[in-house]
Amino acid sequence: MTAAEIRERARACGFELAGVARAEPVRERAWYQAWAAAGFAGEMRYLADRRAELRDDPRRLLASARSVIVVGKLYNTAWPRSTEFNDEERAWISRYAWGDDYHRVLRRGLERLDAGLRASGGAGYESKICVDTAPLLERSYARQAGLGWIGKNTCLINQQGGSWFFLGELLVSLDIEPGPEDAPPRDRCGTCRRCIDACPTRALVPGPLGYTLDARLCISYFTIELRGAIPDPHRTAMGRHVFGCDICQDVCPWNRRAPQSVEPAWQPREFAPPLEMLASLTEAEFRAMFESTPVTRARYAGFLRNVAVAMGNSGLAKFRPPLEKLACSRDPMVAEHASRALENLK
Repeated sequence: MTAAEIRERARACGFELAGVARAEPVRERAWYQAWAAAGFAGEMRYLADRRAELRDDPRRLLASARSVIVVGKLYNTAWPRSTEFNDEERAWISRYAWGDDYHRVLRRGLERLDAGLRASGGAGYESKICVDTAPLLERSYARQAGLGWIGKNTCLINQQGGSWFFLGELLVSLDIEPGPEDAPPRDRCGTCRRCIDACPTRALVPGPLGYTLDARLCISYFTIELRGAIPDPHRTAMGRHVFGCDICQDVCPWNRRAPQSVEPAWQPREFAPPLEMLASLTEAEFRAMFESTPVTRARYAGFLRNVAVAMGNSGLAKFRPPLEKLACSRDPMVAEHASRALENLK
C-alpha cells in the first residue's frame, strides 16, 4: 500500500490532511525531555512523569508499529476571531471548544480508516488509534509526515490551510513507504514575531529548536489545566478568556486566508456566551450546557474562577452583583478570585 493510497482513504474518512511517517524516534524527543525537565509543563504532571518516556518511541505504544499515519481535520469556522471581538459583556471560549469534543469526532474517522486498512492488511495487521491523549509527539510526526512545520507559536502550520487543525494518528504494523509529499516542509515563519509579540502573558520563549511554550505563563493553561489560583500578576492579561486562548493563532499570517470547515460538529452551540449568565450557572447547568464539549475539562469551580476574572477585567459595574454572589462561594478559590475581581470594577 502506498502513501498516496493512504491519503486518498483518509480524505474519504473526512480528513483534509494526511501523511505517513516512519514509526521511529524523532529529533524532538530530546528537546521534549529537556522541556519537561525545565518545568515548562507546570502542574501538567502527565506530561513530565513516567509517561514522558513513552513519547520517545511510538513502538512503546504498539510494538509492531512500522508506520505512523497522521491526519488533520480542519476546525476553522466562519465566526469572528478573538482579536476581532470586543464585547466586554461576553466570554471568550477557544475556537476548538465551541462544538463537540474533537476526540470523539476524530476517533470515529480514524476507526473508519483503521477498519478499511484491516480489511486489506492481512491476518497480521495490528494498529492503535491515538487522539491527543496518547503519549505521542504528534506535532513532530505530523511535521515528519509532511503536514506542516511547527511554528513559533508551537502549532503545526500547513502552508495552504494554516493551523486550525485537530491532529490524530493511526499506528500500524504496515510498512508504508513515505512518498515525496510526506517529506517535512521547511519552516516558513521567517522573521515574523506576531504570535510572540501578541501573547499577553509572554508565554512563547526561546528554546533549543526555536521558540517554545512556557505553559506556566499560558492563558490556556491558566483557564483549563491549572487547578489552583491563577497567579495574580497574570489575571489582568487574561482579558475575557474563560476557556483557552486563540491569540497566537488569530494573529498568524498563515491563518489570514485559512479555509473554513462546514463540519456541523464544530459549529458553536452559543458563540461568546454572556459572562453574567455563566456566573449564574449551577454545577448541573454547567454540565448540561457544556456536555460533550472540551469545556468540562476546566471543571465547575475552575470555570467559575475564570468567569470571575473575566468580569473583573471588564471593569463593568453591572457585574458587581454576580461577583458579590461568587465572593460568597463555598469554594475558597472561587471566592478569592471574585473578591479580587470586585476591586477592578468602576
